[in-house]
Amino acid sequence: MRIGRGLFGWVLFISLAIMLVMLLRSTSTQYTPIHTSDFENLYDAHKVEEFTIDGNDVKGEVKDGVQIPGAAANNKYFSTEYPEGTFSTGTYLATLMSRRGETSVDAKNESGLLMNILLPLVPWLLIFGFIWFFVFRQLRNSAGAGGMLGSFGKSKHKITAKDHTNITFDDVAGIEEAKDEVMEIVEFLKNPKKFQRLGGRIPRGVLLVGEPGTGKTLLAKAIAGEADCPFFSISGSDFVEMFVGVGASRVRDLFKQAKDNSPCIIFLDEIDAVGRRRGSGFSSGGHDEREQTLNAILVEMDGFDTNDQVIVCAATNRVDVLDPALTRPGRFDRQIYVPLPDVKGRMEILKVHSRKVKLGPNVDMQRLARATPGFSGADLAAIINESALGATLAGKEFIEQDDLEEARDKVRWGRARKSRVIDEKEKIATAYHEAGHAVVQYLEKDSDPIHKVTIIPRGNYGGATMALPEKDRMSHSKKWCYAFMKVCFGGRIAEEIFTGDVNTGAAGDIRQATSLARKMIRDWGMSDRLGFVFYGDDDSKMSFMDVGGSRDYSDETARAIDEETKALIDRLYDETRKILEANKDRVEAVAKALMRYETLDASEVDRVMKGEILTKPTVGDLLEKEQSRRGVVIQPAPDIKGPDVTLGGGPLPTPG
Repeated sequence: MRIGRGLFGWVLFISLAIMLVMLLRSTSTQYTPIHTSDFENLYDAHKVEEFTIDGNDVKGEVKDGVQIPGAAANNKYFSTEYPEGTFSTGTYLATLMSRRGETSVDAKNESGLLMNILLPLVPWLLIFGFIWFFVFRQLRNSAGAGGMLGSFGKSKHKITAKDHTNITFDDVAGIEEAKDEVMEIVEFLKNPKKFQRLGGRIPRGVLLVGEPGTGKTLLAKAIAGEADCPFFSISGSDFVEMFVGVGASRVRDLFKQAKDNSPCIIFLDEIDAVGRRRGSGFSSGGHDEREQTLNAILVEMDGFDTNDQVIVCAATNRVDVLDPALTRPGRFDRQIYVPLPDVKGRMEILKVHSRKVKLGPNVDMQRLARATPGFSGADLAAIINESALGATLAGKEFIEQDDLEEARDKVRWGRARKSRVIDEKEKIATAYHEAGHAVVQYLEKDSDPIHKVTIIPRGNYGGATMALPEKDRMSHSKKWCYAFMKVCFGGRIAEEIFTGDVNTGAAGDIRQATSLARKMIRDWGMSDRLGFVFYGDDDSKMSFMDVGGSRDYSDETARAIDEETKALIDRLYDETRKILEANKDRVEAVAKALMRYETLDASEVDRVMKGEILTKPTVGDLLEKEQSRRGVVIQPAPDIKGPDVTLGGGPLPTPG
């Protein structure tokens, strides 16, 4: 039925367009005024194609090739006007017939007052009809009952019932405390009298706080799947439009519909889009649409007309920038922190996401959980998905442990670019660079243990020294910060010592070390000179006047921060240089191993650092073996195996 109506609309549109073009062409015809005698002469000479009599006015068209007196060469249309009351139409036509001896005349009589009035209006009627049918009608239909302009104030929320979602609390893992608190909210809605027996009331608001990917929105979906009540979901950015007052209007419309369907839950995702601290935006004192939207939310949550049967659930990863009136008890009574999962939580999350994939018998999820500290639930889901894709592309029947390891490295550090052709000098410099990182990380007892070292480009990096903490770290000690900065310096120093040159590959190391040093001094009070004082940026105080770079400390303090940062970096840089100069043989041994094997895991780095010889086959050796098995003879490239990896061996060739 809808297809038929749509087809009829297009047919009507094309018909109206054709009629409009024809009428515009007819009304745009230019008629050349001529004398009545000229018209009669043209008619007597059989040069008139046709003519129209309208009262005393005559309009007509001459035949091809006939020149109208006083007209342009290409104009075929003429008009003439007889004096009022000169003739009647019938008498005049009879006179013309007698002059040419004809019994009929090909003439059109279009006299009539009604036609004279209506004919010029037809094009305009068609134009307005087109506009109404194809513009206003479509806007009205899309606007709903409120009309075209009324739709802007309508809320853009989605209503989810229990039957329309397949997410339950069984799908939420790794955040047990947060899940327990959210389950209490569902229990409140299912059995409110149980909690009102002792005088308690249902919380009006629940604020989910946590880093991106930890499962805040997943918790909200689980609420929708478990609760026996309507679930209204909307994003914070959906409130604000280009029209003033729309955000507040949509808030009122949302809460009105929620109250009509109470008990229910409203979920506001990314509430920091409209819930930022008032007076801290870029408003110059005029009407701030975002603040008006926030005011409407505040009133609806805890104003004079409050409904205890509507629970507002919101999610954000920037709770520090929210307005204090929004986060106070009575509005958001509970702030549920959704943390990054620990090793036990990561194990549970991996189990949930691996339900729908085929795992091989050698897969050890516990090992993967231990090797992924700092990963969020979204990261772990991406690891399972990437491993399934990788195993599928490799033609495997199930996912193996190697697929999971590669997927983990891909999610954390990027995809390995094994097809990239690397210049020999660049490869040597990269090998020494990563060897410097690896040796310092191996020798520094306060640093994280090595996971893998590679000179295969991965992501935006030419090589990588990957570390994985032995445990989940909630805070960073001063010794760990020093060790991390030394590891950052190790790559540049090793390049300088063994190649006599440096390149731009250490840009990321410099950025990380400088950022960490500034945080230690400005934010964490780890400087004896500046003391236990916070000099960092306070996001909650950021305003329009702060954009120019204003700060809460003097120029002398800023100079002291710069001096302390430079002194700390210089001191640790010198200590790192002493470490590498005292262990040149180890740096060279690791660099040789990287040149030959390209990738070393933690156990192989440990063997090289202890002076052992690696005897595993290289990629080239495996290719030669496979080709020889097939009977294909290949000339090996010169020095494809490279030197043996031993301590104290000859140095690698240096650039230049």
